[in-house]
Amino acid sequence: MMHFLPLLENGEDKTSPLKNRIRKNYQHLRKWAKKTETNAFRIYDKDIKEYPVAIDFYDGRFSVHYFAGSREEEEPKEELYHLVMDTLKSLFNVKEEDVYWRTRIKREEKEQYSKAEDSQEFFAVLEHGVKFKVNLRDYLDTGLFLDHRETRQLVAKESEGKSLLNLFAYTGAFSVQAAVAGATSTKTVDMSNTYLEWAYDNFLLNNLPLESNTLVREDCLKFLESESHSKNRYDVIVIDPPTISRSKKMDQFFDIQIDYIFLLSSALQLLKENGVIFFSTNSRKFTFDVTQFPNCSIMDISKKTIPMDFHSAKIHRCWKISVC
Repeated sequence: MMHFLPLLENGEDKTSPLKNRIRKNYQHLRKWAKKTETNAFRIYDKDIKEYPVAIDFYDGRFSVHYFAGSREEEEPKEELYHLVMDTLKSLFNVKEEDVYWRTRIKREEKEQYSKAEDSQEFFAVLEHGVKFKVNLRDYLDTGLFLDHRETRQLVAKESEGKSLLNLFAYTGAFSVQAAVAGATSTKTVDMSNTYLEWAYDNFLLNNLPLESNTLVREDCLKFLESESHSKNRYDVIVIDPPTISRSKKMDQFFDIQIDYIFLLSSALQLLKENGVIFFSTNSRKFTFDVTQFPNCSIMDISKKTIPMDFHSAKIHRCWKISVC
């Protein structure tokens, strides 16, 4: 059931630009959210420089991302913390335990994120009528990358009546949206047992048959090598890798800037005739050398994939690739 909190304060507060911006954003987005059956979206995206936070709404709960200026500054200043909390309480009468804080710090290359807690506090949200399991406490990310909402819709539309391969799949959101849209089959590949079990739950939440929606636990680089020797070919391939990874489960250090050529070259070999690849990255330093793929049509579709609730055009970049 859709759950939207009523605004307790509808008038402008001249003493609080943060409150005014959140109220305005929420009023605007709530209409769109009801129409599209979506109750997970961003209501504040670092709109005002003095308040370096992003606030995401998840079916009546809030996830607040604090963007630290340095690695030493892991917690928000007390003044900012209380301002955000007081603002959310006064606008939505939200309980303090329903506001989850997470810090985004500038990490050195090769440094990994780790699990924060083990509360097992999961609940389901809706995105275009499709259910997804999220967790606002235990992990750096919630289980659903909200900035790829539009990308998932593009992939789902492209996948109707077709086969999908989803690499670096995380919790399988691309696969689930494609399956709901009528994909004939999906294959979801990730090397994390935790995320594949999460993806499994997402398929079950939407009553999707697991016989035609396969989950594969494997390093995606190894998977591409082995899959090229099989007869399996796909109409749509999604590749949304991390910028860097040095997981113990991988034999090598992964760097998107170095490894994207192998990733795309290998994926192109797995495409059926007239197939397409959706490739994305959130690396702001990434450079795509299209001359490495002379026989391909490569379209930068980033603008089409940035949701209306995200105000930074640099949140990610996305390309649609096919063989000429």
